Amino acid sequence: MDLLPVFRKTLKASRTLTSEDNKTINETLLMLAASAISNTGYIISENRKDLALMDKSDPRYDRLLLNAERITGIADDIRNIARMVCPTGRILSRTIRPNGLVISRISVSFGVIGVIYEARPNVTYDVFSLCLKSGNACILKGGRDALNSNIAIVNTIKEVLERSDLDPDIITLLPAGRDEAVQLLNARGFVDLIIPRGSRNLIDFVRENATIPVIETGAGICHTYFDSYGDKEKGRLIVNNAKTRRVSVCNALDCLIIHEDRLQDLYYLLELCAGSDVIIYGDKKAYGSLKGKYPERLLKIAASESFGTEFLSYKMAVKTVGSLEEAVNHIDEFGSRHSEAIITEDEEQKNKFFRMVDASAVYSNTSTAFTDGAEFGLGAEIGISTQKLHARGPMALEELTTYKWIVEGNGQIRD
Repeated sequence: MDLLPVFRKTLKASRTLTSEDNKTINETLLMLAASAISNTGYIISENRKDLALMDKSDPRYDRLLLNAERITGIADDIRNIARMVCPTGRILSRTIRPNGLVISRISVSFGVIGVIYEARPNVTYDVFSLCLKSGNACILKGGRDALNSNIAIVNTIKEVLERSDLDPDIITLLPAGRDEAVQLLNARGFVDLIIPRGSRNLIDFVRENATIPVIETGAGICHTYFDSYGDKEKGRLIVNNAKTRRVSVCNALDCLIIHEDRLQDLYYLLELCAGSDVIIYGDKKAYGSLKGKYPERLLKIAASESFGTEFLSYKMAVKTVGSLEEAVNHIDEFGSRHSEAIITEDEEQKNKFFRMVDASAVYSNTSTAFTDGAEFGLGAEIGISTQKLHARGPMALEELTTYKWIVEGNGQIRD
C-alpha cells in the first residue's frame, strides 16, 4: 500500500491546527475525556479481541490490557492536559539589536509527529492528546497485538474531532504491517519527527531505518543501589514498589545493587518481593547470603545475561559491590540511561551518585516507578527519552515544540 496520499492528507490537516484557538483545543480534549468514559464498553470489547490472541504469561499482556479503571485514568490524564498552559506561542527570548531589529525566539509545534509503538493502546490516547494540545498532527503505527483496540480508540477520537469541527485527518492510524513502518520512517517532507515506544529491538529498528529525526524512548534497564549507609526500612518498601508495582513498564526495577557491607540485610530488603514470587538472580555473594532464607524455588545463580536485561516480569538480578564507584561502573556498563536510584542516608554519597550517574532520571531514597509524565506534573507523556539531544526523560507538551526566530524591522538593510 502506497502511503504517500495518507501522509499528504495528514500534513495538510496539520496546517489547520496553526489557526485553532486554545479554547477550542481544550474543549475538544474535555469532550475526548468524556467520550473515553462513555465508550468504555466498546473499547473494552475490542481490547478483549486482542487479549484473546496473547498468552497471559506474556509480559506484554499487562500493557495491552484495558479495563474501566485504566480508561478512567486515561480520561483523567486527558483532562489534566486540557488544564495545562498551551506550550506554543511562548516568547522564549527577545532582544533589540543596536540597529533596532527586534529578534524574538518563539515556541512552535513541530507539525507532524510519527509514533511507532507496540502493545500499549493507552499510548494512542496519550499521543493524540499531547499532540493536539501542542498543535501537532500525529501518524500512529501500532503493533498487530493491539490492532482492534487502537482502531476502536481512533474511531472515538475521530468522532470527537468531527463534533468539534476539527479536521479528522490530524490523526492517522496506519495498518500494522512492517512495510507501513518503513514508509513512515522514510516520509521526509511529510513527517517532522519519529518517536518509537517499545522494546530495544523496535527502537534499534527505527533508529537504523529512519531518514527523519528520531527521539529514542522506551527501553528501561533500571537499577537501585543500596548503599552502605542505606536505611533498610525505607529500602525494603522502595525495592518492592519499584519491582512489583507494575512489572511490565519501563521504569520497573531490573537490578538491585547492594554494598557488600549490607549483605546481612539483603533478605530483609527482598522479603516483600518473595511474597510476589519474584525470581532473584543473585551473583555469588548475593546468592550465598540468600540461600536458606529466600524461597529456594525463586532463587537462581546469576548468569552473564542476568545483568543488562529488561525483565518486564517478576524477575530481578542482584549485584554485590564494594563501593559506590563500583555500583556506578555497573550502571554505566549495563544501564539504558533511563532511571537509576540510590538508597542512602549519607549526603555526600547521594550527591556523588547524582553527579556520576548518566541517566535521564536519577533518584535518592525513592522508587524508580515515579519516572512518568503524570507523576512529574507534565499531564501525561509521549515517551521517556534516554538520549540527550532536544529532550531527556519524560516527554510531554514542551518537548513536542521547537522554536523559530521572529525578526521585526523598520526598513533596516545590511551593509
